Amino acid sequence: MEIKLVLIFLGAVLTNNFVLSYFLGICPFLGVSGKWESAMGMGLATTFVMTITSVVTWVIYHKILHPLGLEYLEYVSFIMVISSLVQFVEMVIHKMFEPLYRSLGIYLPLITTNCAILGLALFMVLREYNFFEAVTFGFGAGAGFTLAIIIMAGIREELDFADVPEPFKGGPITLIIAGILALAFMGFGGMIAQ
Repeated sequence: MEIKLVLIFLGAVLTNNFVLSYFLGICPFLGVSGKWESAMGMGLATTFVMTITSVVTWVIYHKILHPLGLEYLEYVSFIMVISSLVQFVEMVIHKMFEPLYRSLGIYLPLITTNCAILGLALFMVLREYNFFEAVTFGFGAGAGFTLAIIIMAGIREELDFADVPEPFKGGPITLIIAGILALAFMGFGGMIAQ
């Protein structure tokens, strides 16, 4: 059991990274990775939302929707859970971490529309995880998102001092780096089965 949980965690962080393998959550990944501090804040907020989402959506699906034959409501109920959690995170960050709240700007409420979080809830159902596997998967997916966005932020901060050709500055070099990072993470493929 413990080995399976470790494999689910490592798989979500490395081999099946939501950003670099499934290309889910690209908007905040590219939008907030300009500075290390904001990337770290976004990564932690997303990890929190993904972990709690996995807990709440697992309970809703397995204790309410599936027993009552209401599986067709999973999208609506999952989106309501995600938007409620994001509102909660936004209020906490706004109250307790005002500079981080300002640096995240519009990207903080956009966690609601982060397809990586909805993808997490749907993958969890498709893969038929039990409760502990679902929580591990949610935390691992958030840790993988945080790892990817911090690596990207570190590279982009170094690029501020690099001699990037004019046509590649800004968005083009960011997309090229994201592609190279995705290729690098593909190197972990095959190490851990889904």
